[in-house]
Parts: sequence; C-alpha cells; structure tokens
Amino acid sequence: MSLPYGQTRTRIAARHALIAADGHVKSNVPGITGAATVILISGAMGAKFAQLLVTFEAGGRAAFPANDLETFGYFESGGATVTLDRTPHRVAPGGYFFAPAGEAWTITAPKRGTRVTLFHKKFSALAGAPAPRALIGDAAKIPGQPFLGDPDARLQTLLPDESAFDLAVNIFTYQPGATLPFVETHIMEHGLLMLAGQGVYRLEDSWYPVTAGDAIWMAPYCPQWFVAMGKQPASYLYYKDVNRAAI
Repeated sequence: MSLPYGQTRTRIAARHALIAADGHVKSNVPGITGAATVILISGAMGAKFAQLLVTFEAGGRAAFPANDLETFGYFESGGATVTLDRTPHRVAPGGYFFAPAGEAWTITAPKRGTRVTLFHKKFSALAGAPAPRALIGDAAKIPGQPFLGDPDARLQTLLPDESAFDLAVNIFTYQPGATLPFVETHIMEHGLLMLAGQGVYRLEDSWYPVTAGDAIWMAPYCPQWFVAMGKQPASYLYYKDVNRAAI
C-alpha cells in the first residue's frame, strides 16, 4: 500500500521503534556483496544488537570472519548455501543458522530475491558454562507449543534453552483474534520482524497497526502487547537476550 507524499508508518521513539518498509534505505555493509542490505536496528538507536534485512541478487555473497560477534540468520524466502564450521549446508525458506562468536561463516549461491534476517550480538560469556555451538535448523521441523496454555498462540523455539546461549530467537504465530495474554514488561530487549498477517502492537503507551515486513525494536522494560487481526494468522520472528545476570 502506497502512502501519500511525506507520510510514513515508521515511528522512532526513545525506547521503541516501528520501522515500516516504506522508508527502507540500503546500506553498504562490509562482508555483504551483491545484495540490498537494510540496517533495521542498531546501536545508533540505543540497541545492544543489530538487525539486518538482506535481499540477495543471484551471485550475491555474505562472508564474515571470526570475531566477537555471534550471528543468527533466518531465511524468509529463496535459498542459499550456508557454510558453518567449514561445512556447507543448503538452506531453504524457514531455514536458519547460528554462528557463535569466534567462528567464520558465509552465505553463497543464493537464489535471486533470497531474503535473510540477520541478528548480530556481542557474545557475553558465562563463567562455568561451555561456549554455544554452531547450529543449522528448519523452523518447519519445530512444533509450535501453546503459549501459556493458549492453542491459538503458539511459540516455536529455534535455539536451545541452555545457559551457554545468551540469546534466544523464536517464532510466534497467532490465530486471528489471539493475543499476548497480558502486557509484558521485562528486562529482555527485542528485535522483531513481522513474517505474515497483521495486527496491532502496543509499545509503551502507543498503539501501532503492523503488517508483514514491519520491524520493531523494544528496549528493556518497554511495555508490550500484541493482537492478531484480519482473516489470516499473524506471525513474527523475534530476538531477545537471555540467561545472563542483571547488575
């Protein structure tokens, strides 16, 4: 849907943001070539992680050396080869990977139009816990569990719930009319991408209509709530920091 000149659904506040596709601007990101890359969330807005949307041309490539960043990547569409732990894996829509800090990774041979969401975060080690391991997965193989007993709001947990991991990435799917059961207020920071459907997201004291393609940033302790609306299920992919002590 096009908007009148000079208007946008994007809203940037001190502790939350809605980034709509109507305002996307491409950035040149070292390590990514042959692709349109949009930096949706970053430290420039106060976040402690980065969320990128990468749309590849045929022959595009992403290659990142070993460093102190850990990366989670989710394939919305298309497909490509992900090389992780020196092993190539062909990944299709719904596929994902996790590259721990200290491990190089690449995305090569993408189909034209392949869309990948990347979350980057500096790893926070936990004394006595092992380092997290590299992973390749497929969201289609992870059953959605009723959230707090509600079969109309189902949660797919994409990474292991283990103390080694200092981040979690999940997919939440709501049937029309389903909601978060209460307004959440917590220490965890979120980065979110609407995958399908539409609804209304409450962020602090503001209410935003949202649809597939929208991205949302929520700072720690940002009150949040969602209701799915329309005739189709709504789903979103979201990141949060976990398993580390607050000081």
